[in-house]
Amino acid sequence: MPGYRKTVLALSLLALVSCDDFLTRVPKDELTPEKYFTTETECRLYTNEFYTILPEGSAIYTEDADYIIPLGLSNEVIGNRTVPVTSSAWNWDKLRDINFFIEHSGQCRDVNVRNRYVGVARFFRAFFYFEKVKRFGDVPWVDVPLDADDKTLYKGRDDRRDVMRNILADIDFAIDNLPVSKDVYSVTKWTALALKSRIFLFEGTFRKYHGLDGWEGCLSEAVSASETFIKTSGYGLYSEGSMPYRDLFAMLNSDRTEVILSRAYASALGLVHDSNGRYTSLSMGRPGMAKDVVNMYLMKDGTRFTDKPGYEKMNFAEETADRDPRLAQTIRTPGYKRIGTSLALAPDMAATMTGYQIIKYVGESKYDSYKSSENDLPVFRTAEVMLNLAEAKAELGTLSQGDLDATVNKLRRRAGMTGMLSMDAANASPDGYLSDPVTGYSCVSGPNAGVILEIRRERTVELFAEGFRYWDIMRWKAGKRFERPFYGMYFPGPGQYDLDGNGTIDYVIYEGAKPAEQHGAVYVSLAEANLSSQGYITCHGDITRKFDESKDYLYPIPTKDIVLTQGAIKQNPNWEDGLSYE
Repeated sequence: MPGYRKTVLALSLLALVSCDDFLTRVPKDELTPEKYFTTETECRLYTNEFYTILPEGSAIYTEDADYIIPLGLSNEVIGNRTVPVTSSAWNWDKLRDINFFIEHSGQCRDVNVRNRYVGVARFFRAFFYFEKVKRFGDVPWVDVPLDADDKTLYKGRDDRRDVMRNILADIDFAIDNLPVSKDVYSVTKWTALALKSRIFLFEGTFRKYHGLDGWEGCLSEAVSASETFIKTSGYGLYSEGSMPYRDLFAMLNSDRTEVILSRAYASALGLVHDSNGRYTSLSMGRPGMAKDVVNMYLMKDGTRFTDKPGYEKMNFAEETADRDPRLAQTIRTPGYKRIGTSLALAPDMAATMTGYQIIKYVGESKYDSYKSSENDLPVFRTAEVMLNLAEAKAELGTLSQGDLDATVNKLRRRAGMTGMLSMDAANASPDGYLSDPVTGYSCVSGPNAGVILEIRRERTVELFAEGFRYWDIMRWKAGKRFERPFYGMYFPGPGQYDLDGNGTIDYVIYEGAKPAEQHGAVYVSLAEANLSSQGYITCHGDITRKFDESKDYLYPIPTKDIVLTQGAIKQNPNWEDGLSYE
């Protein structure tokens, strides 16, 4: 009964976020362990509040980083961040709620029930701290609820290695005590394994590429969690219909073959998001896929698009022909039809900065009005775990062809690719486009460089617009990608363009006076088209972007919190905050 389960969870979460209920607002003299946490219902109701820690839908489908170009760039991408006075990211309220539950969970006499919900709490404490470490590096570890006069409130930051050891203990407890039954709306053993896989791939590769010790042990933990999940969970890849990749993200109720955990949405309860509006409207940032990311998609037969003569100046219909089928399930390509219609549509050049209009998460047109989308949004899915396993093993030097066949090549088969990745061939001839310092990742080296680059390609394609990209760039030490030119489609100059080859003009670039308009076409002057000297639509060419390798891989600590601790909390390296503590 997935619809019923979704409705119950949505109602619970709606109550938690829409009113000052007893879970978070009642004073401690009214919410006491003697009165609460004695039954499974009470434990479940309290821990349901922790699900609000998960990223909201808008944090997933609105990502930009370096491969989705919107009208407004983030401060991270531009490189103009400054030290804030306060920051919602440096907030510890949810941690106190988690620790309060763990400390008082002993009131539940049923050991199995108690351990299950402590497992939920420790899952979310691991998630909470992972987000803090990603952003700030060293952070204070606190595992008990603190009163307002507790001196621990003013402690300094703990070494990230100690924090990660505590995270490991939390997630391992969750793995051992959470239910083994699948539940797309509640955390389970399988969600915990997926989170462990994610956490320790990040930490292991961050340490490796940033010159920190202990990276091998972290990657080994990622491998162990990923292999256990793949071998024992019973999850696979959703493969129904002719476009399973597109449909996986547009269906109202999440698929349970591949999706491990989703955020539930239901318009009847007022729980909606705006993915349709984000990618179809003219007023929500006009995001588009970057040209060099389009270039990363392989041909359907597994060969490299960037090995084709003249790939740089192909027209849209030519460059999208016979590509990895996921390209046509991620952006509008010739022959694209909205879900629920039979009308073929060209890219709407007024709704995308680059011309490469994104369709991931986009459902029927009835959801186009402001905040009316109600398709569930996956937070964890099997494809990510497969890619985590492949990458961790490749970085460790333990990857085999069998591993690739069970991970990357499974994803390519699901997509309909006919050519599969050969580890030996990839390492014998690394892709120059992917290793280029402008279009790729120049930090990758060693005997496995070729296959590591291919796994990064696969991650870019498969996990596009799922909230991973910024943090992948951070852990790979590839921040200089933010400085490269942001390009869109190629056009040789002024003219009328039939983008999808159906005989109808879709886009007109004109010089001088604007010509008489044809219905359905978008008209821009040559100046408005912002074509580069090579003929590419240029996005944000007037903005000088910079990435400071000495500081920008971590966020700055808010000055208010440094002052509150009288300097016990230290600022991250090379962030100037104007404070001075001995």
